[in-house]
Amino acid sequence: MIYIGRKNRMRVVKAVHFGLYLDGGDAGEILLPSREVPENTRPGDFLHVFLYRDSDDRLIATRKTPKAMVGEAAYLKVKEQTDVGTFMDWGLSKDLLVPFNEQAWPMNPARSYVVYLFVDDKTGRIAASTRYSRHLSEDGHGFRCGEKVRLMIASRSALGYKAIINNTHLGLIFKNDVFQALKFGQQLAGYIKAIRDDGKIDLALQPAPDEARDQLEEQILEHLRRNQGSSEITDKSPPEQIYKTFRTSKANFKRALGRLYKKRRVVIKKDRVSLTEN
Repeated sequence: MIYIGRKNRMRVVKAVHFGLYLDGGDAGEILLPSREVPENTRPGDFLHVFLYRDSDDRLIATRKTPKAMVGEAAYLKVKEQTDVGTFMDWGLSKDLLVPFNEQAWPMNPARSYVVYLFVDDKTGRIAASTRYSRHLSEDGHGFRCGEKVRLMIASRSALGYKAIINNTHLGLIFKNDVFQALKFGQQLAGYIKAIRDDGKIDLALQPAPDEARDQLEEQILEHLRRNQGSSEITDKSPPEQIYKTFRTSKANFKRALGRLYKKRRVVIKKDRVSLTEN
């Protein structure tokens, strides 16, 4: 079986002067143009290629890797506006179409947008969409609260930021939970904050308080272990130095250090923090 819009491992069937034909199974033989044929490739060899449809709707193979594949989201730049939709630069010679009926808002030339790639059931062509809820699930019942996930910031609403989760789901980061600058297309770790009664997903950029606390304590201990059991970063250090090392505020660092001291895991001196000797 072959997968349009994905990488495929395919066997070379025959060589012709304009390229190689690859075994596409039920789809027939698929051309890899001569400009992309590796030296000394022969019938019977296997190649990893990306499959898409050319301007004449023929399946074509390329050894190039696009900026995104079917089933993925990507932050792509508008290349051209036409009467059928908006074409995006995705790294291949044939640009990627976002049909008008798949645009949640007007797309402006030279700007970039987060789009989700899919195969159109009617045409068999690869297309993209900013109507995320058509292609991504908003039902979070397969997740658990506190679960760490991969996010891409996709759009903004009156309530906050919509984010694509693991390339499969759509969730919301409420603006009251945003404590850092976010950009469209930005990829970062996030956490499942809550699953609402209707299944919709609320997200957070920080783990739940208890988990975050434990993570920071372990981060401090690991920092000490890497530095022969001692560090000059103390609760008196500048906030900038603490943030640079631990990515947390001075207040959070002081509280974590205090908990470790009470657990007798560290010794705090005026100019140094050290691991306790066991």
